[in-house]
Amino acid sequence: MIAAIAQLFVCLLAGEAVHRLTGLPLPGSIIGLGLLLAWLALVRKERPTLTLVTGWLTAHLSIMLLPPAVGLIDQGPILSRHGLGILTAVAISTGLTLAVTAKVFVWVAGPAPEAHLKPEEGA
Repeated sequence: MIAAIAQLFVCLLAGEAVHRLTGLPLPGSIIGLGLLLAWLALVRKERPTLTLVTGWLTAHLSIMLLPPAVGLIDQGPILSRHGLGILTAVAISTGLTLAVTAKVFVWVAGPAPEAHLKPEEGA
């Protein structure tokens, strides 16, 4: 189990190093996730301990979201001043993202097959 946790931390550290050395506009954790994904794709084998560790981390995800929630509470004065604008921007960008995603899905899926048959003549 320690090896699986170490593997996750090594990928996180490598991602942070790549981020700082190259200046990529992606967070180091996302780069590390990509490195982990690449490693998992290259070295195909059963990883029960990694599955166990990631399952535990996923089950306790709410605990990991406490620091951002505390950060939001700490920014109370800014949110009270600009909260409506932030909420509006989030709602509009979410709606636009949903609309574009639906359009791309329809475009990729192609034309829909005929869902209904033509009515018979004289029926």
